Amino acid sequence: MSKSNRKHSVYTKNDAKQTITRKRVSESYTLTPRMISSSTETISNRHKQVIKKANEHKVKLSSLLANSSVNNQQQKEETKTKEQASWRKSLQRYIEVYNAAEAEQRFDLYDVVHDEQHVERMIVRLDRIKERELLRGALSQGCETKGEIIRVHQANQEVTVLLKLHIKKKIVQRDMHYVEERYEFERLWFGEQEGVFQLLRVEPLIYERRPKYGDYVQQYGLEEVGEIEEPLARSVPYLNGAIFTATLPLYHRAAYLRDHAVAYADRWWNEGNPKYELFDVNCTHYVSQCLFAGGAPMNYTGKRSNGWWYTGRVNKQEKWSYSWAVSHALTIYLSSKRHTGLRAIMMDRADQLMLGDVITYDWSGDGRFQHSTIVTAFDAFGQPLVNANTVASRHRYWDYSDSYAWTRNTKYRFFHIVSD
Repeated sequence: MSKSNRKHSVYTKNDAKQTITRKRVSESYTLTPRMISSSTETISNRHKQVIKKANEHKVKLSSLLANSSVNNQQQKEETKTKEQASWRKSLQRYIEVYNAAEAEQRFDLYDVVHDEQHVERMIVRLDRIKERELLRGALSQGCETKGEIIRVHQANQEVTVLLKLHIKKKIVQRDMHYVEERYEFERLWFGEQEGVFQLLRVEPLIYERRPKYGDYVQQYGLEEVGEIEEPLARSVPYLNGAIFTATLPLYHRAAYLRDHAVAYADRWWNEGNPKYELFDVNCTHYVSQCLFAGGAPMNYTGKRSNGWWYTGRVNKQEKWSYSWAVSHALTIYLSSKRHTGLRAIMMDRADQLMLGDVITYDWSGDGRFQHSTIVTAFDAFGQPLVNANTVASRHRYWDYSDSYAWTRNTKYRFFHIVSD
């Protein structure tokens, strides 16, 4: 082979190498449609995996947050339940010890009540009851006290409870057995001390001292003793109108039916008759209903400061006399002399009264009567047992010395209802 040919052959070889190299380079940078599709699918799968993992993390995070919220809520509920269990346990203990005190007239609340003022108040009342029961020869054969929570307010570490107590006592006197019942209302404050709720304050609610209208009736004047207007046309509606005769005027009625008055008193002593308005201070309203149920005639004058009458609420206006609903006004009315209608004679002593007669109470001895009761039974010595309705009582000893409303200045009026 000649040199020229060798050179050419070498060139051709090198040229072939370069050609091969270029082709390989060209091939390495050449993407076929299949390769593009494969690459796109790879990117898409990776994107889906990223999104999937992100969603998984999001779900886990949401789950963690939800569980945390649930746990917090559960913890709050558990804490609240523990707090309620704590103050309710203290409340239950208070009711149990209160019941024992009523049964035995012995105070044992020092570890339960951390209110020195109430402790002293309770001791004075129990000592008074114990002395009275000894003088009466009355023994307690057992007591049952039930508590009803009317309202609860809880804030921070303090709980306020409005409590209604139903006390039922079995009394034995000579050979006589009877049951005395009454309701009491108290407001209790519980506070947390060292992780435990304790009873820090007790406030008895003395509704007998809150006469309806207060001094309003005195400002506008009540009828004076002896100045009585004759009844006008009979009032509407009469809730027991069937007992009236069509031929006789209202004030010429049959005899006062004491057993009817007592039956009504025993039926409605602890609730309001829905046929009448129910007052917050309901004692005199209740006694007037009892008198009316026994046949006592209304003295309808149409004037609130005169007569003794009730027609209900008309166009949102109160249509009844003060004497129907206010103890002081009823006291004045029954003290007045008249020849017709509801009449009474003031007696000197409680044991002179009969069934269906009335007692009114001046707690402070200042001449303002604030509470009324009706005689519904007698004890073994002929002393009256009475019913009342504001602080509901049934067959309670008439002097009310077991009430926080009672004072050593308390005065009474004893009214014997005249029967025609």
